[in-house]
Amino acid sequence: MTAQRQHEVAILGGGLAGLTLAIQLKQRDPAIDVAVIERRAHPVREAAFKVGESTVEIGAHYLADVLGFRDHLDAEQIRKFGFRFFFSEGQQDIDRCTELGVSTLLPTPSWQIDRGRFENFLGEEARRLGVHFRDGATVRTITMGGGDAMHRVDYVHGGEAATVTTRWLVDASGRAGLLKRKLDLAQDNAHDANAVWWRVDGHIDPNQWSDDPQWLSRCTPPDRWRSTNHMCGPGYWFWLIPLSSGAHSLGIVCDAKMHPLETMNTHDKALAWLREHQPRVADTVSKPEHGLQDFLFFRHFSHGCKQVFSGDRWALTGESGVFLDPFYSPGTDFIAMSNTFICDLVGKDRAGRQFAPYAEIYQQLYFSFYENTLTLYQDQYPLFGDAQVMPVKVIWDYTYYWALLAPLFMGGRLTDIALLGRMRPDFVRGSALNVSMQALLRDWGQRNNAPQPPDARLLDQHGIDWFHEMNRALSDVLDDDAFAARIAANVDRMGWLATEMLRRARDTHPAIDDHGLEALLAGAADTPAAASLAPHWYAAAA
Repeated sequence: MTAQRQHEVAILGGGLAGLTLAIQLKQRDPAIDVAVIERRAHPVREAAFKVGESTVEIGAHYLADVLGFRDHLDAEQIRKFGFRFFFSEGQQDIDRCTELGVSTLLPTPSWQIDRGRFENFLGEEARRLGVHFRDGATVRTITMGGGDAMHRVDYVHGGEAATVTTRWLVDASGRAGLLKRKLDLAQDNAHDANAVWWRVDGHIDPNQWSDDPQWLSRCTPPDRWRSTNHMCGPGYWFWLIPLSSGAHSLGIVCDAKMHPLETMNTHDKALAWLREHQPRVADTVSKPEHGLQDFLFFRHFSHGCKQVFSGDRWALTGESGVFLDPFYSPGTDFIAMSNTFICDLVGKDRAGRQFAPYAEIYQQLYFSFYENTLTLYQDQYPLFGDAQVMPVKVIWDYTYYWALLAPLFMGGRLTDIALLGRMRPDFVRGSALNVSMQALLRDWGQRNNAPQPPDARLLDQHGIDWFHEMNRALSDVLDDDAFAARIAANVDRMGWLATEMLRRARDTHPAIDDHGLEALLAGAADTPAAASLAPHWYAAAA
């Protein structure tokens, strides 16, 4: 006989997206009946489990402060020492290469997440809150309800057939895309990139690549190994991410046209590729003490989705919906935003309020965040080895993120439609500045013809006063008027920075097109804040 249960929300997939959503729903309303159906049996393996191990400000805030897991993150995961970039194509002497990063931690924290350890913790927390977490279960069929009819999921658990009916159905099944496939929601995008990755025993410490005391003392504390380290070259980057279980996560991400997947889709091929492009890294990761734990790859990992939220009481979250690119680690950010939208929709429904119009509005917002963030990656991989252009691109991309999207989420305004409408002109202007700037950066890199040679300097982001302050200000608690004023000032900051970057580009290439920036910048005043990019470190890259 088939076991049957009825729930208010059923979530297909109990990974990071599904479990955090279940926990967020229960924290907001302990009376809500939530079920999670997960294919893998718990506890899962640590280290060699899933990628997506690096967090940035939005995702870190979601895990630490919205869900309240800061104690776990501090005790059981690794505090991240920011992003760090080495322009090290073909180099053995990493201490002779341009390094971009912080010398000291910025104020707003983020963490490196061992996904296996964290998802085990989430599973325990979900059960503690009363979530019906059915791990080791395989979904067989999904039947969508029409109107007010319940959705139905048939699955197998412990060798027995089972059924759930549910008012809300959420696909958090990752790339399996159970609901996405059923409803034919898959959508390609114009970002053709591939990735291979593997985990090894032991931590890899970049400080072992030099015995230069000055280079070693650049960072306080001298913990480069805790960074998400990016080893950059034309058309690719290589990641090194430490895990709290004592392993290190490694991966190559590349433009499909410049570095075909077939050149790296086995462990032996990946090591051969590294020996050519990042020989010092290859020497290190090939040592016997760094035993191989796994090896996987994805072709064309970036994808969109036709719809993620529906007034018919279904939704998609995590990779089952959209996925961008791991370069700036936005995966957990987009989980945080989609889960927050879903919780708000479910909450409105439970309160007897109209929610269907909000599903459409939230989807428009979510897709606009996705499309605007995608511009940071599309056709930009050829720049990645350019030690002149790429450092200023990174500063711009951070500034854009901290100016609009990060404060919107961290300030608790993601679902405040009235305030968002009031601030719409600033978001439109910020988006337009970013689109033009990405075109300028792309043109700048192409005009350089070949990547600029690296030097031995640290381009210290911590030393840019306004940059440091933007990061710190993410934690400010503001009323609506002050928040709107902050967003407007942030967009002005983007304008000041764009003015400086356009001037720098024309110093090198006087005939370079402005790509519409001059019209957007008309009336923007020069300020010391914009110029402050140069004295600290820009001259080193120019």
